Amino acid sequence: MLDGKRVLVTGGTGSLGRALVRRLLSGELGKPAKVVVFSRDEAKQYEMRAEWSRLKAPTEDAAYRDYKRVLEFKIGDVRDYESISSAVRDANIVFHAAALKQVPSCEYEPIEAVKTNVLGAGNVVRAILSEGTNVEIALAVSTDKACKPVNVMGMTKALQERIFINGNLGPRTKFLCVRYGNVISSRGSVVPLFLEQISAGGPVTVTLESMTRFLLTLEKAVDTIFAALQTGERGDTYVPRVPSASVIDVAKALVGDRKIKIDIIGVRPGEKVHEILISEEEVFRTIERGEYYVIRPILPELSGRVTAARTTEYSSGDVTLDVAGVGKLLALAGIDHRVGAAAGD
Repeated sequence: MLDGKRVLVTGGTGSLGRALVRRLLSGELGKPAKVVVFSRDEAKQYEMRAEWSRLKAPTEDAAYRDYKRVLEFKIGDVRDYESISSAVRDANIVFHAAALKQVPSCEYEPIEAVKTNVLGAGNVVRAILSEGTNVEIALAVSTDKACKPVNVMGMTKALQERIFINGNLGPRTKFLCVRYGNVISSRGSVVPLFLEQISAGGPVTVTLESMTRFLLTLEKAVDTIFAALQTGERGDTYVPRVPSASVIDVAKALVGDRKIKIDIIGVRPGEKVHEILISEEEVFRTIERGEYYVIRPILPELSGRVTAARTTEYSSGDVTLDVAGVGKLLALAGIDHRVGAAAGD
């Protein structure tokens, strides 16, 4: 599918961006002619370039050996139309992962969140639809916080979804979204935070005992992106079926039998008790496609007739994992939940 294509990844130096680039270069969807990492963080680009340069071709996947010819880095900011327009000009496939994602930061700096998550998305879509471009598919990465949002980050990501989906009213490019929950090993998620607190000897801080979250691995996040890319129709938003757990059970799984205290500290600014991936209003235009839910667009020009796959919203409050189940998921994500507690010995 990607043979000979030029691929652009905005926000490509983030946790998801790195995993996505690695999978793109693995050749599982074909061998792209170029994979361009677009971000404003020069230091992270340097680190990422250094990581790839340290690969030893004889011991690494053969598909990676050609990375020097395929992988490119471009400094730029989605807030700057000229910057993103220049990057989009030669692309055939665009993955838009650039965003401000930290809930408390967005609460304190809402204008900055709007500049990146809303106006930046608008710049990406406008650049893609401009004269002389040849973008076939553009896919935006969203979050469960965009569903029934109560915080600035969620509100801006909800607008990003609408901006991308409305791009399908144009004649050429297919615009898609993916929406998912807490990626276990991504920066800013609860697991790295808890591991850091455990390594320091505690306490581990949980906001509410009743708080729940969806949990998925980075690989499952990329799987969702690839599923949308391969089977998505214009205006689709792909939602993976993933487990959910109480945040305190995540903390208990990571602490294990170590003598480390778990403190309940109260809700942070903008934080939700339960996350929702499909709202009760969206279920009427949600279908099943393979192992994914797919939310059809709200605009009647794009949605068509839908046979609803659910009758209730898809909430993390419907917990599916206990402490043992969380431990197994952490292991699947490559996290030894016993190691992080070593400081408690």
